[in-house]
Amino acid sequence: MAEALDGHCLCGAVKITVRSHEHGTSACHCSMCRRWSGAAQWGFEAPVDAVEISGPVQLYQSSEFAERAWCNDCGTHLWLRDSGAAYELLPGLFDSARDMPLVREVYADQAFACAALSGDHRRVTRAEYQASNRFVEDTL
Repeated sequence: MAEALDGHCLCGAVKITVRSHEHGTSACHCSMCRRWSGAAQWGFEAPVDAVEISGPVQLYQSSEFAERAWCNDCGTHLWLRDSGAAYELLPGLFDSARDMPLVREVYADQAFACAALSGDHRRVTRAEYQASNRFVEDTL
């Protein structure tokens, strides 16, 4: 686990303190994350008991097993979280997260051309991810 982080949304109304977290970010290119973020969804994991959040947070149940959150004042995206699991917090909320490396790319074969990521990190295809994880097909 890595050192503590303090972060906030664009307007500063939501403040987040993370006492411990994984050192490394993931990018997801599934259809739901693309719609939520505009291209790839970035996140790093932090245990629920290591995260303190204050401010006007709005939650959206994006599937039967996951929620997404944003600041209700400025709209900044804050996290994705499966029921009972760790937070997947957006690294852009934390200035000191700039040095976190990309360690994993999920749905890598579904990435938009403009979001193609280079570097030496684990790439997980749609089929590989769906073979061992819960997922939601975009049916709209």
